[in-house]
Amino acid sequence: MKSRRILALAASAMALALTGSVVRAQVVVFDPKSYAQDVVTAARQLQQINNQIVSLQNQAQMLINEAHNLATLPTSTLGLLQSDLARTQQLLGEAQHITYSTGQINQAFTTQYGQASLTMPQVQLVARAQQRWQTSLGAFQDALNVQAGVVTNLTNAKSQLSTLVTSSQGSVGALQATQSGNQLLALIAKELADLTAVVTAQSRADSLAAADKATAPADAQVRFSQFMAGGTYTPAPVSMYH
Repeated sequence: MKSRRILALAASAMALALTGSVVRAQVVVFDPKSYAQDVVTAARQLQQINNQIVSLQNQAQMLINEAHNLATLPTSTLGLLQSDLARTQQLLGEAQHITYSTGQINQAFTTQYGQASLTMPQVQLVARAQQRWQTSLGAFQDALNVQAGVVTNLTNAKSQLSTLVTSSQGSVGALQATQSGNQLLALIAKELADLTAVVTAQSRADSLAAADKATAPADAQVRFSQFMAGGTYTPAPVSMYH
């Protein structure tokens, strides 16, 4: 009986020892210092990821902005500007009698506006006076035609200006804004060219009229001198309208 009790107590002690070992193996030890380090490390990694995301977003936006800056302007008024300039140039090219040519001008001032000789026949004096009058009248008509053409161009210029301003305000990038500005400058240059054409045509008419006015007294003096010289004066018909 005594031996059995000793064996029973030994078995019980062994069982308790085994149970205690199992319990100690299941206990989790919490280390606050290690946990804090893990949290800091995770936070740093998360911040790095956020920085990378922001960098990728900035790069994407930069590519979008570059695409906008390289976008060309869909509107072009170059064809209309060239058409208006061609019309004005055509009107200037239709100048009557004495055109915008230094050769013709010099020749005309030799024959029509030069000093008449005392031996020049009356018929020739009258003919060149009539020719000068027709030249002056034609020059004023040319000036009016150029002015009418420029007024027509103003209607086109108004439409072009509205289109370019709208395009400039709606530009999505630097290239479109620059192209809009360049076309606006081209429109201004065209308007200056039209203004130059009007001034040139009017100045031509005024110059020819002034030249005729300056030549007429000299021709009259020649005719008067011929009359006072005692020669036979033969009246010649004068036609001032055609």
